[in-house]
Amino acid sequence: MPTDDEVVQAAAEVAENVVFSRFDKSTVDDLDVTVTFEDAVLEVDVYVHAPDGSADEDRVADDAALAARAAVDDLFDES
Repeated sequence: MPTDDEVVQAAAEVAENVVFSRFDKSTVDDLDVTVTFEDAVLEVDVYVHAPDGSADEDRVADDAALAARAAVDDLFDES
């Protein structure tokens, strides 16, 4: 069973990876990934501000949050 810290770390890493797979780091002015895991409840919030990027910021943020949740599901499936 993964620890709470492992869950949070895995979700945050995946979310960041999704964002930077869609945007060059130089185009991201602000990135905020907030992950909490308390009482077996995962909350993932992603904010991206990349005005010079070619992708839709809101869509990328949503995709990153979904990918983070899926990564946590996979983490629990492996244990």
